[in-house]
Amino acid sequence: MVDPTPLTGEPLAIDLVNTRPNTVDGPVDLLADVTRLRSWLGLQAERFPEPTPDAAALTDADLAAVHAVREHIAAAVHAARRGERPPVTALDGLNAALHAAPAIQELVWDGGSFTLSSHRPGAPGTRLAALLAEDTVGLLTNPAVRKVRTCEGEDCVMLFLPTHPRRRWCSASRCGNRARVARYYQRHKAN
Repeated sequence: MVDPTPLTGEPLAIDLVNTRPNTVDGPVDLLADVTRLRSWLGLQAERFPEPTPDAAALTDADLAAVHAVREHIAAAVHAARRGERPPVTALDGLNAALHAAPAIQELVWDGGSFTLSSHRPGAPGTRLAALLAEDTVGLLTNPAVRKVRTCEGEDCVMLFLPTHPRRRWCSASRCGNRARVARYYQRHKAN
């Protein structure tokens, strides 16, 4: 069982995959509609390397683009963490997202010096899918992807990249606390 509030703080690609946790009522999609996608983007806004598309402009078609890239990310990460080749459809899907809204860099004079500005063409969902796919490239090309784990909490499907080798749960305050309470209950139930 997982609290349906999105977990944040893992690599962005993992946070996106983790928007489909299990709850008491079964699997739930924390990005089931555009409103929830906007909320999730608000939680993640500072983590994107460039400004995210205007959340108010997002549509159901944009949500579908994010859902598609989330599926590709999940398949690629699950395979890569086991050292296996990701499905061709996942790689093709991530590459298609990257190609649909490539980062265009421009040299800009800001009045006193030059800066490099980056932007992406396309619809908001296309740009967002490309940003998420680009973040996934950073995760998949990092040898640390082999360290990504699935939470050991009962019925939890969340992924995490442990910062400590003994970390076992997606969140100490969620699954970790439930495991400690269950162990305490079992110890005292026997007495």
